[in-house]
Amino acid sequence: MNKLFKNRKGQNTVEYLLMLAVVVGVVLVAGMALKKYMPSLFQSIQGMINGAASSLGASGGNQP
Repeated sequence: MNKLFKNRKGQNTVEYLLMLAVVVGVVLVAGMALKKYMPSLFQSIQGMINGAASSLGASGGNQP
């Protein structure tokens, strides 16, 4: 019985493949969940950048 448990050759590879499959699954699920929020997030960031740029343009920026 002990010989059966000591023969772990190749088990590490299977464990790493299982962990990789779990990580890939989590990344895919998170990507699909964030996919519907990303366009509004980028539009919000673009609005903030445009607002900051227009306020700098209105004040003249660094010009003396």
